Amino acid sequence: MKEQLEEIRRKAIALLDECADIGLLDDLRVKYLGKKGELTAILKQMGKLTAEERPAMGQLANKVRADIEEKIAEKSAQINEALEEARIAAETIDVTLPGKKQPVGRLHPLTKVLDEVKDVFLGMGFDIVDGPEVEYDYYNFTALNLPPDHPARDMQDTFYINDNILLRTQTSSVQVHVMENKKPPIRIISPGRVYRSDAMDATHSPLFHQIEGLVVDKGVTMADLSGTLDMLMKRLYGEKCEIRLRPHHFPFTEPSAEVDILCFNCGGKGCSMCKGEGWVELLGAGMVHPWVLENCGIDPEVYSGFAFGLGLERIVMGRYGINDLRMFYDNDVRFLGQF
Repeated sequence: MKEQLEEIRRKAIALLDECADIGLLDDLRVKYLGKKGELTAILKQMGKLTAEERPAMGQLANKVRADIEEKIAEKSAQINEALEEARIAAETIDVTLPGKKQPVGRLHPLTKVLDEVKDVFLGMGFDIVDGPEVEYDYYNFTALNLPPDHPARDMQDTFYINDNILLRTQTSSVQVHVMENKKPPIRIISPGRVYRSDAMDATHSPLFHQIEGLVVDKGVTMADLSGTLDMLMKRLYGEKCEIRLRPHHFPFTEPSAEVDILCFNCGGKGCSMCKGEGWVELLGAGMVHPWVLENCGIDPEVYSGFAFGLGLERIVMGRYGINDLRMFYDNDVRFLGQF
């Protein structure tokens, strides 16, 4: 048995010396030290030895096992070190080579201009509020002085979920939520997505963005509305920008006005962009209708207010001279990369 143990040690050490693969190293460990390994097979024969021979053979077997385990550990460290050096060599970066330019994202033009609008109104003391895009008919229409039989409802092709729930057609619904839950003074804007069943073309989309504004307090007048909008347009289009208010009708404001800005393309002389009029229609506005205030629990004899709603896409198209609304939603990086 002594000769067998010595032979196992000699063969094992010789094979381990030549081993250069971590997988093969494990195979050798199993071959000699595993449950069915050669050394284990020899140890199973210990019962055949005399009582005097067993201690010496047991000591020799333990020494053989220890020598093989030590060699395996030594070889494992050598192989892993070689693998690490090879990996480092393969991953070496030549710092003298020119770097690869990584593309950097940027804000979508709608987001960029919306952030500017928010900054303007935050500077004037307004709060920014949000509301549900899936809305009750009451908040989207009825509370805004648009009862079920009102003809103005036909002007907004609405996505109805059922008779009482719809996708909001305007962010004016947020104003009703705010007036129901907050006492004046109120100064808010409510930007967000709105939905109308419009065919997609250069100027229409079934999804677009509105920015609604609302101020309710004692002594609010049309002059406050005009001054607020004048400040906004000058911040967006420059100090030379001029606005005008034309009489109009909206069910939820009285009096109401369409707000135009002096054509930024021709300076009011008349061009294809303004269709020769010198002015570009931009938004609707007016004094909050007394019935709307009453519907929200606010006394119109004490408080007054103004409201306005403008399309974000229309502002951005004018700001950057974009003539097709679909460009905002095509996700073409050649277009978006310009901003």
